[in-house]
Amino acid sequence: MAARASAAYGPSDAIDATRVKRVLIVMLRHHGDVLLTSPVIEALHRAVPGLEVDVLLYMETAPLLEHNPGVAELFRIDRLWKSQGPIAQLKAERALLRALGSRRHDLLIHLSNHRRGAWLARWLRPRWSVAPRPRTASRFWGGSFTHLYVNGNSVPGGSPLARRHTVEQNLDALRRLGIQVEPSPRLTLVAGPEGDAAARELLEHHRVTEPYILIQPTSRWMFKCWTAAANAQLIRQLLARGHTIILSCAPDPREQAMITDILELIGEPPAGLVLATQGSTLLRLAALIGGARLFIGIDSAPMHIAAAMQTPVVALFGPSGEDNWGPWKGDGRLQYRVVAHTDFTCRPCGQDGCGGGKVSLCLTRLPVAQVLAAVDELLRESEPLFAS
Repeated sequence: MAARASAAYGPSDAIDATRVKRVLIVMLRHHGDVLLTSPVIEALHRAVPGLEVDVLLYMETAPLLEHNPGVAELFRIDRLWKSQGPIAQLKAERALLRALGSRRHDLLIHLSNHRRGAWLARWLRPRWSVAPRPRTASRFWGGSFTHLYVNGNSVPGGSPLARRHTVEQNLDALRRLGIQVEPSPRLTLVAGPEGDAAARELLEHHRVTEPYILIQPTSRWMFKCWTAAANAQLIRQLLARGHTIILSCAPDPREQAMITDILELIGEPPAGLVLATQGSTLLRLAALIGGARLFIGIDSAPMHIAAAMQTPVVALFGPSGEDNWGPWKGDGRLQYRVVAHTDFTCRPCGQDGCGGGKVSLCLTRLPVAQVLAAVDELLRESEPLFAS
C-alpha cells in the first residue's frame, strides 16, 4: 500500500499533501545518517507522484544522494567556508539562501536537532515544516516549525521509542504530517558511472574475476572497531578457505594506520587479499560493495551502504545499538546477521568506549569464532541469491 495523506486516520492537523509541489529535506549529519534519509525520499514520491524533493546536506556527504533518482536538487554546505574568512563565508551563505529561496519549497522536513534547520524554516517560510521535538521545551525551536514529531532524542534513553530504528524515526516525520508509510521503503544508493568505472578498474588491476568478500574494519569512531588482531585472524581463516578478500577503509590516517596493523599481523601478503584503501571514494566503495558476495563490517556508513546495495551483511555491534542503527531491510530482501557480545548486559551504552576511554570491551572481547560462524551461516543462506 502506498504512502498517503489521510486526514481521517492521521493527526487532526494533517497537511494536504496534494498541495505540496516541492520539498526541502535538511540533513546536516554524517554519511550514514544521510543515507538513512533515502527511504523518506521514496516515501514522499509514493505519497505525491511528480513531487520535487531537494536535500540540503554537507558537501562531503553529497555523493550518497548524488545519483538518487528521487532527488531533484542537492544543496551543499561546505565546512571549509569558515576557514575562508568571514566575508567569503558570508557570501557563500547568502548565495545558498538565495538558491534555496528561489525554489519556493512548500514543505521543509528537518531530520536532526541542528539549529540551522530552525533558522531556515523561519527564513524560507514554507507553508509547512516539521522537525524533531526537543527533550527540553524551546520557544525558539517550537515557534520555528508548524509540526513537531517525537524521536529518540525527544524521550529518555530507557524509553522503547529511543530504540526505534533511525529509518523509522525519520519516517515518523512524515507520519506526523499525516502521510502514512506502508510498507517501509528500503535504502537507495546508486554508484553512478564514475563509481562503477572506478570499481571495475580496481578489480581488473588486481585480476579479481571471482566472487569476493569485502571487509571494512574501520570507522572514524575507533571505539566502534573490533581489534586489529581479531580482524587479522578472521581474514587469515577466510583466505585459508579460498575466499578472495577486498580490504577497504577511508582515507583518514587513523583508519589507514589500523589497516597497516592488520596487514602486519597477517604477515607476508597472501594471495587473494586486495587492498582498496588508496584513492577510495564513496561511490567506488558503493560499487565494490554492490558487487561483493558478502560485506563484513561494523556500525558505520559502509555497513549502511551494503544494506542499500542489498549485499548480505555481517555487522559487528558494540556500544551502539543495533535496534537504532542495524542494517535496514525495509521492504527489500536483504540478508544480514548482527554479531554482538552476549555477556555484556551494559550494551548498548552509547558511550565512546568503556568509561569514555575510547576502547569498548564488548567489541575487543568479541570472539573470532562467533563472527566466523555468522559469516559461514550467511554465506550458506545467500548462495542461492548470489547464484541467481
